[in-house]
Amino acid sequence: MTGAAGDVVRTDAGSGAPLILTLRFDDASFAHFHGMRRRHFPPERNFIPAHLTLFHHLPGDRYAEIAEAVASRAARLEPFPLAIRGLRFLGQGTAYAIDSPPLAALRGEFAARWAPHLTRQDMQGFRPHVTIQNKVPPPASRTLFEALSASFLPFEATATGLLLWHYRGGPWEAAGEFAFSGG
Repeated sequence: MTGAAGDVVRTDAGSGAPLILTLRFDDASFAHFHGMRRRHFPPERNFIPAHLTLFHHLPGDRYAEIAEAVASRAARLEPFPLAIRGLRFLGQGTAYAIDSPPLAALRGEFAARWAPHLTRQDMQGFRPHVTIQNKVPPPASRTLFEALSASFLPFEATATGLLLWHYRGGPWEAAGEFAFSGG
């Protein structure tokens, strides 16, 4: 599941594996983010595609309920803009900082719905970003951040849907793809 159109929903509950919910990008933006991640993320740790995480750990035993909520909401949304206005230094990595009021509203809506099931990490403030480098020594991270910042130009991307994943301790397993169809 990367940027292809069309909803795909898995019917298995994933044996209770935690769920991760991410945003799907338009194909060109995904290609850019993923290319930057492949270029700068340590290859021995780069198991997953470029992504913007909305929730890091939703209860896998509630898969059917969560997938239905995501499918229902995605079906009522039109694709919406994402503003990439800068880079964020992560200490041991670098990320693109994302600004999008529709994204913040969508995430807030889901957070309110799933509040009893959220982990501490998912209850914290939402600071949307796409990580392109992580888990490197701080000097290497600072060097990349400064180099990319020197030539950074703001750009736009488009949110086109939502992706649901099973987390099994390594590479993520696709669990559902939900296009924004604006119905």
